[in-house]
Amino acid sequence: MTAKGRFATILIALTVFGCKGPLQTSAASTSEGGGASTASAGGTQKEYITDPSMDGMKAIEVTIPAKWHFQGMLSQGGSCPSTPFAVFRETSPDGLSVVERLPSLGWAWGTGPMATMPKDCLPLRGPMSAQEFLKYLAATMKLEYVADEPVPATENADAQKAVQDADAMYAGNYAANNIRPPKTTVELARAIVRSRNGTFTMKGELRADVNCTETFFPGLKSVLRGMADRPSSMRDQCTAGVSYLSAPETQYASMMKMFDAPEMVAQPMDGWIQAWVARNNGQTQAALSTMRRDADAAMQASAQRFAHQQATQQQMHEQFLATMQRGTDMSMARTQQNMNARSTAASDWVDYALDQTTVMDPNTGQINKVSSSYNNTWVDSSGKTSYQTNDPNANPNGVLPGSWTRQTAVHGDGTQ
Repeated sequence: MTAKGRFATILIALTVFGCKGPLQTSAASTSEGGGASTASAGGTQKEYITDPSMDGMKAIEVTIPAKWHFQGMLSQGGSCPSTPFAVFRETSPDGLSVVERLPSLGWAWGTGPMATMPKDCLPLRGPMSAQEFLKYLAATMKLEYVADEPVPATENADAQKAVQDADAMYAGNYAANNIRPPKTTVELARAIVRSRNGTFTMKGELRADVNCTETFFPGLKSVLRGMADRPSSMRDQCTAGVSYLSAPETQYASMMKMFDAPEMVAQPMDGWIQAWVARNNGQTQAALSTMRRDADAAMQASAQRFAHQQATQQQMHEQFLATMQRGTDMSMARTQQNMNARSTAASDWVDYALDQTTVMDPNTGQINKVSSSYNNTWVDSSGKTSYQTNDPNANPNGVLPGSWTRQTAVHGDGTQ
């Protein structure tokens, strides 16, 4: 793989998964063997997330414990963050232990005329450490924040090296053009959290990587009398990737040991990375070609008669206004969608992406993740077996073995 290809792998891995966490991103750590450490000797299986924008091409490979259930999707991103990211959920056979990769979240702030704030960012207007972000997110997800959890030194060192390698890759280009390079930082954090799922006391861990970029825009000296100088600007933008692991308290230690094993990796596919980079490069070249054609057309038009020039300029002006209006309409629509998504807890976002819904047993308070394709869900007295139907009059009691209770639909965090 070329140097640029390796650089793209670093950037996409950081964006899709964040830095090395419960689901690692280092291809070198992948293990196909069946040794004693393989998912606590229970075996593993490979699952794949595809990219619908590339005809269903396999984009992400995820290793999970054998017999666990998996659902995942790839988001193409917007302006905050602007690169694709994976959203997935792994569930144990009994439905109680869960590992989730949440949607990537971003926020921005700055000073000066160039410090524009994307409308689909979080409503945060300043720096926030990774640990502070986890406290903010735990409150949003209605989780009890128990304690900070130290990040292994090797993981932090790997994260810092990835950023340094990325900075070094383009340092020469910035220097050659006399441009101040952006300042990039990465910070990792972990936190122990606790919650309730019916009669089960759930223990969990939140893991976050916060990647921030600070960009300086120089000012511009006015050359026209009466026109003010444009001051310089500083703009910061951060993206947070979060993983959430949760299990009944008695099973927590064994689950964490299983997912911290070297073979439990999630990584982008090389072929997809190359296709993604090639497509982006093609889109950039097409945009530049369009700009050059527009410039040539404008220069030709300037050589024509005044009246024809005015008509051409008017037509271009109308096209520009129409394009701007379409862009504004699309931006407002995306903004409204993102605002609606942020109004619910983080687990609701994952439910929606994976076509699932959360239901609660009205007697025990236990919650379960089930398919959103059905309107009615029943769960037996064990709390582990469900029956779904769209017939509101269907009742499995007396038909299927055991005692069944109709479930109530709730938010992903169990609230009404």
